[in-house]
Amino acid sequence: MATTARKLKTISKSRANGNGRDFDVHDLGLAEAGRKRIEWADKQMPVLRRLRERFAKELPLKGQRLGACLHITCETANLLRTLKAGGAEVLACASNPLSTQDDVAAALVDQYGIPTFAIHGEDRDTYYSHLRAVLERRPTITMDDGADLVSLLHTEFASNAAGVKASMEETTTGVIRLRAMAKDGALKIPVVAVNDAQTKHLFDNRYGTGQSTLDGIIRATGVLIAGSVVVVAGYGYCGRGIASRARGLGADVIVTEVDAIRALEAAMDGFRVMKMVEAAKVGDIFITATGDKHVLTSAHFGLMKDGAFLSNSGHFDIEIDVAYLNDAAKKVERDVTRNIDAYHLSNGRIVYLLGEGRLVNLACAEGHPAQVMDMSFATQAMASEWAAKGAQLSVKVHEVPVEIEEEIAGVKLAAMSLKIDTLTAEQRKYLASWESGT
Repeated sequence: MATTARKLKTISKSRANGNGRDFDVHDLGLAEAGRKRIEWADKQMPVLRRLRERFAKELPLKGQRLGACLHITCETANLLRTLKAGGAEVLACASNPLSTQDDVAAALVDQYGIPTFAIHGEDRDTYYSHLRAVLERRPTITMDDGADLVSLLHTEFASNAAGVKASMEETTTGVIRLRAMAKDGALKIPVVAVNDAQTKHLFDNRYGTGQSTLDGIIRATGVLIAGSVVVVAGYGYCGRGIASRARGLGADVIVTEVDAIRALEAAMDGFRVMKMVEAAKVGDIFITATGDKHVLTSAHFGLMKDGAFLSNSGHFDIEIDVAYLNDAAKKVERDVTRNIDAYHLSNGRIVYLLGEGRLVNLACAEGHPAQVMDMSFATQAMASEWAAKGAQLSVKVHEVPVEIEEEIAGVKLAAMSLKIDTLTAEQRKYLASWESGT
């Protein structure tokens, strides 16, 4: 993880009001502003709101200590409120140094009594001290976005792993890491792959990432997307959403891929498909969304147009080889405008890096719309309930039960005033049989 020390704000350490637990936020004076934003988002999250009402009555998480390592945003705050309403003791830390909304972090502590360890722009040491602060309190359930918390639980805090019933993983990158751990026999706790739920990846990854990524780029640059050549690296659900939204704004979209099936799909969806080494020569805006490292490298930077924009929508800041840029650039201008660094290359051209190569939708904007996070976070909460109330899960990566998905989708449809047909008895019988034919 690259350091963000140059953007580190003054940290104000305090003690939570009378409950004896530490917290670490930028400024508690921001709490009222944070409360307003949290309540505004809540109005657009009907599924989670309904779930919170039920949780408050049934207390399905009573007796659980839940440690959440997530992006500290107003939408996340409403998930944390729901978990607390369900009877859990909730602790929170940030899953990315640049995604924290300081007013939201303050409100979580001051308005909702949730110990929170998160400061926008925190450096690497502070980031890991915040993860440790959560794990030191021995959570019985964890919730992760990128698997940093679980990774630390398996190394520095390995002795605590036996006390963890399960962990919920929110993002593609995290699920990849956890499946690799399971394959290697290194996984010590049950994990629920919330990211792989249809109520998450079909909507959050595609529509949420698609919209918020373009939002981050536009906020940071002010560039006109129409007429620009936008290069999208990766055509998973996130890449599909980004490519679709860029085309909708009038961009000429190129997709790069390493997977033949996805490349074919992109081509048949009407996008140009080529190798990155060729796309590098013509792109105006580059967006990585692969979950892998070094997608944009020294092989590409020197080929780019003067003034090309580089951005990343993958979870970690490794998709763009920022270390190479820092070493090889003749000159680096930090914050030429907010959230943009200019790299002067040896060929005389300049490329602009957005948000230090971190998640552009959170580093340069405010993340996904509340309406789409409503489903993702409802899935998180119900998966936590399932893990807490049922029998002890086996140590592996579990899928979210289909019953949870169906309930969330049904509530979301109702909230959108949409109605669907139901199968007749005859139709159900036909779909379950094999005798009928032509």
